[in-house]
Amino acid sequence: MDERRYLHKFSGRCRCQKPLSASTRQSFMTASNVTEIEKRDRIAVLRLNRPDTLNALTVELAQSIAGGLIELDLDDTVDGIVLTGAGDRAFCAGVDLTEAHEVQFDEIENWFGAVCNIYRQILMTEKPVVAALNGVAAGGGFQIALVSDQRVAHAGTRMGQPEINAGIPSIMGAYWMSLHLGWSKNQELSMTGRLLDAEEALALGLVNQLVSKAAVVDKACDVAEGFAAKPPVAWKRTKARFREIALLGFDEAFRAGVIGQQEAYAKGEPQAVMAAFLERK
Repeated sequence: MDERRYLHKFSGRCRCQKPLSASTRQSFMTASNVTEIEKRDRIAVLRLNRPDTLNALTVELAQSIAGGLIELDLDDTVDGIVLTGAGDRAFCAGVDLTEAHEVQFDEIENWFGAVCNIYRQILMTEKPVVAALNGVAAGGGFQIALVSDQRVAHAGTRMGQPEINAGIPSIMGAYWMSLHLGWSKNQELSMTGRLLDAEEALALGLVNQLVSKAAVVDKACDVAEGFAAKPPVAWKRTKARFREIALLGFDEAFRAGVIGQQEAYAKGEPQAVMAAFLERK
């Protein structure tokens, strides 16, 4: 069985099986074309297409990203994949706060699982996946970048884990950062929610290359082409080993994230912060 074909094959504890409430569904059922696929020779650009919301993650968008990755990984005309965001302001600003505000306590595992499924699918994709950070990459968007095979950004890109400032425990993000950073810096970024500028991210190794804003996607395509030109068995087995390392603590981090969010939602912290933010909008 090809595990890449199944969005929720990976874990018995991270599945979106139960339907969300009507109020939660409404926020993502009215959208359409939430991702776009552009072919550039043998590289596919998978674009998050919600620019009016800074490409914020809804359940629909999360499922579309994961499904697009599966489709492209099985497409023999595609050698590599570039992930980027529509517009020039954001790669992905994290979860959609309108949808997150409406999530009910008993929906948290399934809602969180839909987003975490993206991370797993990027790792499960055998072809190169390069993140072209055309703007802010925050929260879930930052985590999408962290699990990609390489990250290309421009000088105006900002990134980090601001969830704690929205009343959401920074747990899954802290796990992914632990694969890139030492304890002290991870703790600082997770507990403050501070966003990094591109130069600091480059110095920390969170970004691999900085180019001009106009060249981000082109450079990411070049990087993907370079990976695809490597001896295929050697490259795939190398990525597979990084996948194995990255997934060692994934289920534990997912479970901790669910418990942390359930506790926070039970206290009403995220709802209060998000309501205030949405009112200001």
